[in-house]
Amino acid sequence: MKKIIILLIAGLSGITGFAQTAPICHTPSTEKFAMFASNKDFNNKHPAPEYYVHISQAGGKMIKIKTDGAEANGYLLKAKKKTDNWVFVFQEWWGLNDHIKREAENLYKDLGNVNVLALDMYDGKIGTTREEAGKYMQEFKQDRGSAIVKGAMVYVGKDAKVGTIGWCFGGGQSLQAALTAGGQAVACVMYYGMPEENVDRLKTLNCDVLDVWATQDQWINKDVTEKFEKNMTAAGKKLTVKSYDADHAFANPSNPKHNKEFTADAYKLSLDFFKARLK
Repeated sequence: MKKIIILLIAGLSGITGFAQTAPICHTPSTEKFAMFASNKDFNNKHPAPEYYVHISQAGGKMIKIKTDGAEANGYLLKAKKKTDNWVFVFQEWWGLNDHIKREAENLYKDLGNVNVLALDMYDGKIGTTREEAGKYMQEFKQDRGSAIVKGAMVYVGKDAKVGTIGWCFGGGQSLQAALTAGGQAVACVMYYGMPEENVDRLKTLNCDVLDVWATQDQWINKDVTEKFEKNMTAAGKKLTVKSYDADHAFANPSNPKHNKEFTADAYKLSLDFFKARLK
């Protein structure tokens, strides 16, 4: 059974069922999610992704982005007509693979005149096995991720209006990017991602958030979602929560638990969310 709860909300402070295996209290959200990589059950929910080569039909290309450290990578789809509307796309724990490039291209085609930039948060590394993906996710540092987003913000310019979207690891990064984008953030979509739990940080958020989660998810679960709602309420921010009776990563076609109906519904909801805010 599906339902939408629209309220003013945000936050998270613990993870039911995982605390016994890792002390996560007062740990930053990115590190909390990375801890899942040491959990066998979490890893088993992520079979190796189907291999295919994405060939862009819309002129997508890899680019380099300057940061305050090493150059970053991005997959860019530039709007046909000049526009300041942008969507930043964030990878699952596998990395910026062809699946994410295809997702970026789908958004590009279906949103209309918008620039889409999928950011490589692993600096060129792509996991093809659970072990590789878990290793890269645990090695990821939020400071580096924030530097990549800051570099992307310079790349798109001070007049850009930025929406963000991501899945799994990228769901949490979508929210972190919206926080980093400051006043230029206009919309944030996160699929089964780890929310920010610091209410003071959430108070700086400039945009509404759409949080898509799966009721069978053992990790981004009911407790996590309800705490996110409470923290967003405390921060005075607007959150739309959409639940599906599905499992973690249900929107990824390579997952045996993939649900086509729910994926299509969540995608339409995401498109409508962006279209209402990227004007």
